[in-house]
Amino acid sequence: MRSTPPLLNLPRASWLLLALACALHGVLGASLGLSVDEAHYALYAAHPDWSYFDHPPLVGWAQWPLVAVHAPTWVLRLLPELLWLGTALLVHGLAERLQAGAQPLAFGRAGFWAVLVLAFAPLLHVLGIGLLPDTLLVFWTVAVMWLTLDLMDVAAVRRPMPWLLLGLLLGLAGLSKYTAIFVALAVALCLLQAHGARLLRNLWPWLAVVIAVVLVLPVVYWNHTNHWISFTYQAQHGAGGGWRAVQVVRFLLVQVLAYGPLLWWGWAGVRRGVVPALRPVAWFFVVPFVVLAVLAGGGTSLPHWTAPAWVALAPMAGIGLARSVRDGRRRLIAVLVVMQGAVSAALLGLMFTAGQPFITNVNGQGNSAQPSNPFADLYGWEQAGAQARTLAAQQGLHSVSVQNWTLASRLGWYARPLPVHVLEDRFDQFDLWAGDLPAGADTLLVDWSQLAYTVPLGAAHGFTDCTLLATQDAQRLGATIATYRFYACHGWSGQPQPQLHSP
Repeated sequence: MRSTPPLLNLPRASWLLLALACALHGVLGASLGLSVDEAHYALYAAHPDWSYFDHPPLVGWAQWPLVAVHAPTWVLRLLPELLWLGTALLVHGLAERLQAGAQPLAFGRAGFWAVLVLAFAPLLHVLGIGLLPDTLLVFWTVAVMWLTLDLMDVAAVRRPMPWLLLGLLLGLAGLSKYTAIFVALAVALCLLQAHGARLLRNLWPWLAVVIAVVLVLPVVYWNHTNHWISFTYQAQHGAGGGWRAVQVVRFLLVQVLAYGPLLWWGWAGVRRGVVPALRPVAWFFVVPFVVLAVLAGGGTSLPHWTAPAWVALAPMAGIGLARSVRDGRRRLIAVLVVMQGAVSAALLGLMFTAGQPFITNVNGQGNSAQPSNPFADLYGWEQAGAQARTLAAQQGLHSVSVQNWTLASRLGWYARPLPVHVLEDRFDQFDLWAGDLPAGADTLLVDWSQLAYTVPLGAAHGFTDCTLLATQDAQRLGATIATYRFYACHGWSGQPQPQLHSP
């Protein structure tokens, strides 16, 4: 194993690659509105609490100082940019640390390829632009890997400071996302393989556990005071439905598309390039990926959930790719680099153009019969929120309502301080913030053409009356990509039954 490299000691090619990726993130971050998830987690910061219905609190706590001073969107997006950059620097350093010494690569080669597979993984750009729980968790994952490598050394295992830092990082990971438990399991497997059962007789690992548990107590406390609703929701969400192998196959195909084939060179790196004593770090990929693949059989695994696993594999992929290039197997790798780079560029380009010129529909239902434009989702909500505030004030209405929870977060953010009600028979974070719209109440109903619903009227499942007040087009590069409709609605029945609008 090579000596620990300074994190900022990168060759020029790696710095140029990082600078290009960060510049692209910066341009897009300043151009796009908040996504549905970004706005939801920004609302965490606007409603500080010990935890939340669907995630632990750190994604909100991290943004709270900026939200408190009304920082603009581009400033909020500096947080994920810095986390992405920190993740890339750690991945570069890990690739250099993990190499076997028999036939060492030239300095920076493995690190460069490790950074390249990150920069060319399409889905990981989303985490570099928007702050999600996964953005935090991928950073904590590679930081924990770094400390785990230290603690796999016999000379370090008796020193208290690495263990104290490990407890701190695991606690912060637990405050970021529930799947941080996979990171903790990987740490345990690595250290037990390195030191055996004698590790359990060491006081310091147990102190690290105590620190991590204390740090996540706010999540436990919040769940205790809210009838354990988050734990229950996560258990039900993870259980899914009937298990089918075809869904696992679909999951694997989506993973290849979302992250690209280059990361699979991680296994070549583990077999041929990583110090044998350090190969257990592959658990940081294996544990979460296998569990999530199994869960995918029940239909409950989303593509971005595996991001920490892929980032953990990136250092080993860097080693594998660098060795393959050195050994003359360049043609296939060059083709894959070009293809994967083109996919990443296409994704970022479509985000910038709102899908144009390939996706131009203005209306949708979010299903296969009439799909929505996923890139239109990033534009127009700030203007719609301002319009909602103006119309609500003019009509004497004191809330905004939507008929799908995915529409609530952007209006909740951009129409602040108006509360947002979701007219849907489900329980989520908006029920904790605003509650159900009371029977007999009046509200400003907002509909979005990319997920259009019929106006709910009638004594059984709707309002007594609704009046169209205004329509507003969302535009990008001179083209209309969606339309917002604003209704003054009165006399809510209290029994939601939303119906998608039929074309």
